[in-house]
Amino acid sequence: MRAFRVVDFTLQPLLLEIEVPSPAAGEVLLSIEACGLNFADILMSRGTYQDTPEPPFTLGLEVCGRVEQLGEGVSYPPVGARVVLFGGSGGLAEKGCFPADRCIVIPEAMPCEVAAGFLVAYGSSHLALTRRARLQAGETLLVTGAAGGVGLTAVEVGKQLGARVIAVARGQEKLEIARKAGADLLFDAGDDQLIGRVKDLGGIDVAYDPVGGESFNLALKTAKREARLLAIGFASGDVPKVPANHLLVKNVDVIGFYWGGYLKFNPQALVNSLQELLDWYQLGRLRPHVSNVLTLEEAGQGLDLLASRVSTGKVVIRI
Repeated sequence: MRAFRVVDFTLQPLLLEIEVPSPAAGEVLLSIEACGLNFADILMSRGTYQDTPEPPFTLGLEVCGRVEQLGEGVSYPPVGARVVLFGGSGGLAEKGCFPADRCIVIPEAMPCEVAAGFLVAYGSSHLALTRRARLQAGETLLVTGAAGGVGLTAVEVGKQLGARVIAVARGQEKLEIARKAGADLLFDAGDDQLIGRVKDLGGIDVAYDPVGGESFNLALKTAKREARLLAIGFASGDVPKVPANHLLVKNVDVIGFYWGGYLKFNPQALVNSLQELLDWYQLGRLRPHVSNVLTLEEAGQGLDLLASRVSTGKVVIRI
């Protein structure tokens, strides 16, 4: 079978022919339909992500596929079921073995490119905003990188939770995408008066920041008293240093959030969150935005789209 592999952190990932794996106890073998790309895939290819396997390994954190074979001790999901899961790696291949207890059965009507890009982006936004930031209806939510993979879902989830959403993105095209997702107010990230404009609106109660750098600075300077600032990621490459005296004076919380970490210490929280999101999707309350669907041969191109921040919503590889 074909797989998009990291063989050495100093080299670009390669599309290689490898043996089809067999499921170990507790695993299922999937025939993979599609795999969603994430910024973490870029970091893993460089060996700088917190959960990077030792090379050689196959990239691809989140997958949609059909169960082909059950490992020892597995009775569910059954052979033939369509599932999605966060595998951590192994998704950019024609087949793969994954833990059965991470699989979530999805309806046949859910397109594979939507399903494969659903878990990390929507799951991150929902769990971060509900469990960590405790976002309440009527509060003001600031979303930076609001047209990106996770940022756009934060706009949608924030609106579903009843917040007033301020979307910050670079350029009118990206801002229009955020508006269609439900954002109430739109600001260009390049506006040198941005901090003042957000303050003029009364400031923010919650910030969802997957960008870091100046975006985090915007959140901190526009935060109301007792605001909660979510550090989701650092797509800008700039990890901010937080002045603790500012937190003290304004009684502000800075909250770290790593969605994948819940697999290790509270997987049930992930399952409950994802089940609610899938219910929302089936009710038509979410409209996933996939900007690019590429082939396995184009997986490297897909990572370049993420790295350059050209894409909006999700980039998905259809196997």
